[in-house]
Amino acid sequence: MVQVAILDDYTNAALTSTDWDILPDGYKITVFNDNLVETGALAQRLANFDIVCVMRERTPFPSEVFDALPNLKLFVTTGMRNAAVDVAAANKNGVIVCGTSGSGMSTPEHTWALLQACARNIVHDTTMMREGRWQTKLGIELYGKTLGLLGLGKIGSRVAEYGKAFGMDIIAWSQNLAQDRCDECGVHLVSKQELFTRSDFLSIHLVLSNRTRQLVGAEEIALMKSEAFLINTSRGPIVDEVALLEKLKEKRIKGAGIDVFGVEPLPVESEFRKLDNVILTPHTGYFTEKSYQIFHDQMVENILAWHNGEPTRQLT
Repeated sequence: MVQVAILDDYTNAALTSTDWDILPDGYKITVFNDNLVETGALAQRLANFDIVCVMRERTPFPSEVFDALPNLKLFVTTGMRNAAVDVAAANKNGVIVCGTSGSGMSTPEHTWALLQACARNIVHDTTMMREGRWQTKLGIELYGKTLGLLGLGKIGSRVAEYGKAFGMDIIAWSQNLAQDRCDECGVHLVSKQELFTRSDFLSIHLVLSNRTRQLVGAEEIALMKSEAFLINTSRGPIVDEVALLEKLKEKRIKGAGIDVFGVEPLPVESEFRKLDNVILTPHTGYFTEKSYQIFHDQMVENILAWHNGEPTRQLT
């Protein structure tokens, strides 16, 4: 019997997102809906599993977990990178690590939903209507406003297209961003300082790494306009959350739309949950039916390829 674990399936959607029955006879699937991150308990839970399937960066897999799982043979993550997984340690322990692609559209669309919800007070107005009230707060038109993009990769460039469709002025910066990339995307390359000082809406689209961790700190947030909004659908640790929380409490910036956090799930007692100038979503930028179909279709493909001795989409 080949034991397959599917981790962190919060909404119990993994089994209905693809046809797991096409796996050969002798494969048994176990789904876990909770988020277990303590390394000893995690290793104990997974001790008897041959294959582990995970959502990217929900559960950390440091070297000590792989060292404690002698039965593990295949590790499948969504995405073609996973900063929470020590791939080198997995490979050292003889574990093949494979990834998947994604839809590419879900996160840009979610970014734009947060941006528009901030601009037009969608959550506030919904609350007011449920309380029996009517017009209470003026919205903001996007036309003519400046959209700043911290990162201009696949997601950032897609968000730039949305901004141009709304008549916004698009500016961008990141550590390695070049003029030809900006020309290709039809946006203006600016300095880091100018990005923060000019943006009416500043949206983050960077991969989390040692270089980008806390890249948006107290100094950067202090440069932002008092009427500006910060949108983050990338990764929580890119932003100094303590500094952001302070600026939001003091109304030093107008608000934020946040989908990602340093600790996930976001603790119930988090101060972010108490602010009225923040729109919060539970890391759902990628969280669509289409994305889940792609993730889980390719998880099954990866398992079948491994079963046939020809692993695909390997990470090293």
